[in-house]
Amino acid sequence: MSLDASASEPSGISHGGSAYYSRMHSAVFAPLEEEGKAALIERRIAHGITAGVLRNGERLPAENDLAASFGVALVTVRDALGALRDRGLILTRRGRGGGSFVTVSPWESTRANERRLAAMPQVAIHDLGLHYRMVTTGCAELAAERATAAELQVLVEILNAAEELPSSEWRRKVTDIQLELASLSRSARLTRLHLSVQAEFVPLLSLQDADVEARRRNHAVLRRQIAVTEARDARGVRGVVADSVDFSIVWLITRRRELLAGDREDLDLGTGRQFDEWAGASRRTE
Repeated sequence: MSLDASASEPSGISHGGSAYYSRMHSAVFAPLEEEGKAALIERRIAHGITAGVLRNGERLPAENDLAASFGVALVTVRDALGALRDRGLILTRRGRGGGSFVTVSPWESTRANERRLAAMPQVAIHDLGLHYRMVTTGCAELAAERATAAELQVLVEILNAAEELPSSEWRRKVTDIQLELASLSRSARLTRLHLSVQAEFVPLLSLQDADVEARRRNHAVLRRQIAVTEARDARGVRGVVADSVDFSIVWLITRRRELLAGDREDLDLGTGRQFDEWAGASRRTE
């Protein structure tokens, strides 16, 4: 979506078509900061995969295109892709019709997200959630002051159409609607910040989608956010968004406890020192 106040329809969402290129999809390949570029590329693409933004079987952009998108040397991209192959997230085929392809099914993405959640200290989950809340509420307040009724109506129609979609498709639509709402703040800087923190948080949020009640609640909250935004109630929409994020933080912390209490062996987390070492390594790479 253009940040021009005259824009009447979000450009990041399409009502149809075989290709789905959302703001979240674009955010996966946005330029990087200077430090630790190969690891950042690996982490960003991995988050895109586990969030369902990059789908099983999807071909990544060519190595040269990735280098240009990220603003890095070709060798840096190759290092990152090699790390992703080692993790089993992609495979690379050479020759005609070749390239690097996502090789993680929705089930495998869920398991990867569960392992990541289980390995995160509770304080880290809470901190990430608070960061997300601060950014999203700031965007929401500005959107209540600046969004037009036409822009919001487009989002209402897409949200209504998404309600009965399968979980993975629903999550992609909802994530893109949230980012479109952030862009209605008309702040390019805040929108970029929202893209960044949501890319990190969405893989964890997607774990809620198998919980029918949580999904229904999140869908209803998003509908409420749009309605309050249209009413130009900045204070009200801040409360709606803050309460929603707080709900998700509590849900994730509760789910983490369930995973550690009952599914440690099934998650291949190990026990005792083995689990502690795995969790520590995971936190360092994150």
